Amino acid sequence: MHQRPFQQVDVFTAQAYRGNPLAVVLDGTGLSTETMQEFTHWTNLSEATFLLPPTSQGHAAGADYRVRIFCPGRELPFAGHPTLGSCHAWLQAGGEPQVAGKVVQECGVGLVTLRRDGDRLAFAAPPLIKSGPLAEDDVALIARGLGVARGDILHHAWCDNGPNWRGVMLQSAEQVLALKPDASILRQLDVGVVGPRGKVGVIGSTDAEGLAFEVRAFFPGNHGLAEDPVTGSLNAALAQWLIGAGLAPTQYVASQGTCLGRAGRVFVEQDGDTIWVGGSSVTCVSGEVLL
Repeated sequence: MHQRPFQQVDVFTAQAYRGNPLAVVLDGTGLSTETMQEFTHWTNLSEATFLLPPTSQGHAAGADYRVRIFCPGRELPFAGHPTLGSCHAWLQAGGEPQVAGKVVQECGVGLVTLRRDGDRLAFAAPPLIKSGPLAEDDVALIARGLGVARGDILHHAWCDNGPNWRGVMLQSAEQVLALKPDASILRQLDVGVVGPRGKVGVIGSTDAEGLAFEVRAFFPGNHGLAEDPVTGSLNAALAQWLIGAGLAPTQYVASQGTCLGRAGRVFVEQDGDTIWVGGSSVTCVSGEVLL
C-alpha cells in the first residue's frame, strides 16, 4: 500500500455540497479489481473512479486517460457524473489533453469525448444499448411502484446506455417531486422519472429558473431502493429519448436532487448528431489516500 493522489469532487453543481459527490483516485496503477471495489464500499458514495493510463489501442485512438468506474457491488462500463468528475479531477491535477479543448476518456463502453462549455464540462452521450418503448407489464409495475395511476405515465422508453435505466415521463414536475416509491416493488429496477417544470404540453417551456424538467433516479441499493442525487447517464439517455421523440427541445436544463436537498443542474444540448450533457464540478477534498 502507498499514498495516492485523491480528490473528492461534487458534480453537476457550481456550489459545493449541492450536487453528486465522487471519489477520484488519480493513480490507480497496480490496484486489483477487488481493492477498487473494497475502497468504493468504504467511501460510502454512489461511485468511485480510478484513473489509469490509456491502453495502447485507446491512446492510438486519441484517449487521454482511462477510467474504471465502480459503484457498490459492481463495476460500471459508463456513468455520467463519474465521467465529468473524473475529467475535472484529471484537469485539476495538471492533465493535458492531446487535442486542446477536447478530452477523450477511455472506459468500459469505449471512448467518450468531453468538451469545455464555458466553466462547465460536457460529455457526448454514448449510443443507447437498448431503446424503444417498455413492455406494458414493466410500465404497469413501475406505476404501482411509484404509487401513480397507469394513466399518469404519459410516455416511456428504455434508456439503457450501460446502466439499465427504464425511463418514464409523468404529467408534471410536482408529481415527480411528490413520489414516494415502494422499495418492495421497484427494488430490482433502475427507474428514471422525468416531468416538465414548464407549462405542461408545451415543448421547450421552462419555469421561472429556466428549468425545463425535474428528474429523479431510483435504483437497487444496499438497503432496498436508493435515490441518486444527480445522474449523468440517466440524463444522457433521457435526452436522447426525449429530443428524438419530440418531447424536449434541442437545448434545455434539467433539475435533479431536489428531494435530497441538492440542487443539481444538468445542461443538455444537441449539436448535429451529438447530444452533449454537461455541468459544473467543484473539488471539495484534495489530498492523498492510502491504497
